[in-house]
Amino acid sequence: MSIALRSNQQQLQIWLASTSGQYLQAKEQYLYDHAVVDLFGFNALQMGCAQMELLRNSRIPNRFVASEFAIDTVQSQLSCSDDFLPFADMSIDLLLLPHRLEFSERPHQTLREAARVMMPEGHLVISGFNQLSLWGATAGLKKITSKNSSYPWNGKFIGLTRLKDWLALLGFEVVSVEMCCHIPPFEQQSWHKRFSFFDKVSSRRCAMLGGVYFVVAKKRVVGMTPIKPSWKLSPLKSTLIPSPTQSKPTQKDLLKQSNRRK
Repeated sequence: MSIALRSNQQQLQIWLASTSGQYLQAKEQYLYDHAVVDLFGFNALQMGCAQMELLRNSRIPNRFVASEFAIDTVQSQLSCSDDFLPFADMSIDLLLLPHRLEFSERPHQTLREAARVMMPEGHLVISGFNQLSLWGATAGLKKITSKNSSYPWNGKFIGLTRLKDWLALLGFEVVSVEMCCHIPPFEQQSWHKRFSFFDKVSSRRCAMLGGVYFVVAKKRVVGMTPIKPSWKLSPLKSTLIPSPTQSKPTQKDLLKQSNRRK
């Protein structure tokens, strides 16, 4: 593990314990719990954010949690990179990417790997920080004022419109989009309580300005169009069976010819 990856992992654990981190975990846990309960299949994978049990409500029998880091304190089944997942083609029915794209070195490759390992009609669930929000504005200010900003402000936030375009190019259909975390990312608990009304007001009047977007997409595969036979047309004749060139006269025809001669 590189020093940069280890530092990012340590910052993630520290931030999740903060006021904003606890607030984000509660909001996202609620969305994931309600989304995965109605998605079925045989294999489910959560890539990243191993501190959160995002598959706890899933009824899929085989559930795995993967992380890029070897963490002793978290129960993760494997450690791998999301750029090259160690799974066979079309083997995953449900894949969760909680805040993986904005912290991936190659987000396009991460989505391509997701499309490769997912089953047709499988579901991809993505949560990410919204650029057009107070959370996105905070990240921009942190990068301007500080060269070494900490998690999560050091990530490359991806806009929702751009994400939808990427999913469409890879053959995914966006099933639903929800927004959460409308309260600004205050670190002080007192300020966080003062702006608690933002969750109700902002979610009704300007829902798209939420700090986090939650996208559920389905992998679509173009199938073959069945060709129905046309029963009105005459059946094809085989060229191996010779057809008679002249029909033989029947007994009635012979009687008619004899009567005419008489």
